[in-house]
Amino acid sequence: MKKILYLAFSLLLWSSCDMDLNQQPISDASSETYFQTVDDFNQGLNAVYSSLRGYPDRLMSLAETRSDNLHAISDGGVRDWEGINSFHRTIASNPYVEEAWETNFNGIFRANNYLEQLAQKGESVILDEEVRRRMEGQVRFLRAFYYFDLIRYFGRVPLIDRVVDATEAKAIPRSPVSEVYNLIIEDLNMAISYLPAPSEYAVQDKGRANRYSAKMLLGLVYMTRSGPDLGVEGAGLNTNEWDKAVEQFNDIIASHEFALLPSYSAIFDYDNERNEEVIFNIEYASGANPIVGSTFPWVLVPDIWFVEVLGLPTQGGLTIRPVATDLLRAYETTDVRRSFSIQEGYSYGSVVETRSFIKKFVDITKVPTTSRFDWPINYIVYRYTDLLLLKAECVLNGAPGSMDTDVDGVVNAVRERAGLTTPLTGVTKAQLLEERRREFIGEGTRWFDLIRSGTVEATMQAWIETEDTGGQMRDFQMDYVLYPVPQSEMNTAPGLYDQNPGY
Repeated sequence: MKKILYLAFSLLLWSSCDMDLNQQPISDASSETYFQTVDDFNQGLNAVYSSLRGYPDRLMSLAETRSDNLHAISDGGVRDWEGINSFHRTIASNPYVEEAWETNFNGIFRANNYLEQLAQKGESVILDEEVRRRMEGQVRFLRAFYYFDLIRYFGRVPLIDRVVDATEAKAIPRSPVSEVYNLIIEDLNMAISYLPAPSEYAVQDKGRANRYSAKMLLGLVYMTRSGPDLGVEGAGLNTNEWDKAVEQFNDIIASHEFALLPSYSAIFDYDNERNEEVIFNIEYASGANPIVGSTFPWVLVPDIWFVEVLGLPTQGGLTIRPVATDLLRAYETTDVRRSFSIQEGYSYGSVVETRSFIKKFVDITKVPTTSRFDWPINYIVYRYTDLLLLKAECVLNGAPGSMDTDVDGVVNAVRERAGLTTPLTGVTKAQLLEERRREFIGEGTRWFDLIRSGTVEATMQAWIETEDTGGQMRDFQMDYVLYPVPQSEMNTAPGLYDQNPGY
C-alpha cells in the first residue's frame, strides 16, 4: 500500500470546522490539547491535505462538464450535472457548487489553524528547523491551491487568513479577487523558498507538495491573472504577466526532474504512478480503513457500462455524459489519444448506445470489487506536458521564448507522441488551444483555457448553436463564467454576500 497522505476526516480535532460559516471555527480547545508532538503535527498536516480528495471529481463536474467537451444532457431523469452543463440560472443550491465552496474553505480553515499552531508551538515541539519549514511550505501551498480553486469558480470570496470565530466569520465579506491573489502569491513564494525538490524527499513522502509544484501553480496563477477580466469580477485581471509565468516554468524545465513520456497511455498507467510527467498529484490508497481510495475514474462513465457490458461491480457514474460531436471530429484518424480516452458507444442485449463517453482513467483490470469509492489510482494535477504547452501559450502572448522551439517544437512533440506525423509550423493561439483540448480531454482544463484565452463567449455560443440540436441548453451569457455563491452561504449571514450576476 502506498503512503497515505490524506486521512478520511477521522481526526476529532477537525470535526468542528466542517463545512460552512455556521460550523466555524476550528476548536481552540482541541487545538490546544492536540498539537503536542511531532506526530500530532504530521497528522494535522495530513488533515490539511485531505481537502484535496474530491478535487478531480469537482473538475469533471464543474469544469469538464461545463465546457464544450461534453454535451451532458441527461437521460433517465434530471441529474445534478445538467444544470451545470446547460447553464441554468437556478443552481445556487446545486450540490457540486456547494461542495466546491465548502470543501475549499474547509481546507483553508485547517491550513489557518495549522499555521497558527506551528507558529505558537512548532519551535518547541519540532526541533528540526528544516522539518518545520517543509511543513509550513506544504500548508502555504495548499492554502494557495484552495483559494485559487475558489476564485476560478466564484470570483470574489471571503479572504480569511487566520483562525476566526463564528461571529467574526459571519461578518467577513467577499474580497476583491486582486486581494485574494496577493495572499496566493505570497503563500506560493514562501512555499517555493521552504519546499524541497521532489528528488530531495524520502520515498514515502514523494507525493507531497514540492518546490516545483509550487512554481507550477504560481506560473498558472500569473497566466490566469493575465487573462481578460471579461467584465465579471472573475480570475482574469488583464495583468500581462506572461513573462513572470515563463520564469517559473523555465525553473522547472531547468531542474531536469521531469520529462515527456514517450507513450501517452503510460502517463495514466496504474502501475506507473509518480512517473516523470508528474509535477504534482493527489495521492490515494486503496484497501485502507477508513477508505481513502479515489472515485474520479468513474465520474464520467455510465454505470451501465460497468455492470451490463463489462459484468463488473456497480460504480457511480449513473447515466452517460456524451462527448461532444465536434470534439470527436477534432481528432485525426491516427490520434491515439482518442481511442485511449474515449469509449465510442457500446451495446448490451438489444440495446445499442451510439454516444461516446470519457473512459480515460479507467483500467478495467483494476475496478474495485468491495467499494466503488476505492479506486487504486492517483490523480495528476500538474503534468509536464501541461507546463510545456502553457509556456507555449505565454510565448504566443509575448513572453520571451522561441517560436520554433517553445511553440512549434513543443506542439509537434506532443502530436508525434499521439501518433500524428505531419508537423505544424507557425502554430497560432487557436491551434494551441485545440491541441490542448485533445491532449487534456477529461482533465478539466478546457473550461479554464477558454476563459483565460478570452474565447469562452464566442466558442460556447457557436458550440451550443451547432451541438445542441434539441434546444435543451440555455444561451450562454458571460455571467456564466462564474458560478453562483451557494445559497447555503447566502442564508447563513443574510445580506453579507451579494450574489454573482446572472443567478
